[in-house]
Amino acid sequence: MIAIIKTGGKQYIIKEGEMLKIEKLPLNAGDVASLTEVLLTADDNGEHVEIGTPTLSNKVISAEVIEQGRGKKVTVIKYKPKVRYRRKVGHRQPFTKLKIGTV
Repeated sequence: MIAIIKTGGKQYIIKEGEMLKIEKLPLNAGDVASLTEVLLTADDNGEHVEIGTPTLSNKVISAEVIEQGRGKKVTVIKYKPKVRYRRKVGHRQPFTKLKIGTV
């Protein structure tokens, strides 16, 4: 089974047993997250397809939280010539790593 879910303002195509990094959820490692915004479900070969309008109200996907972490550092540099303006800022986006359970 495959599914398309929406979380953190983004959409993801997922399969059972797959690892997925999403925007941070307020859960601890080992907890079970229930993903309720399911947009589409289908078999692996595309036989049985269910499409939501916009979501499927009867589908819930469970996923185990593997870890909470922060991504690689992104450096942002602003520079204006001739005015001695320089600014350097770093950012690390927090994420939640999930292992998808039943779809």
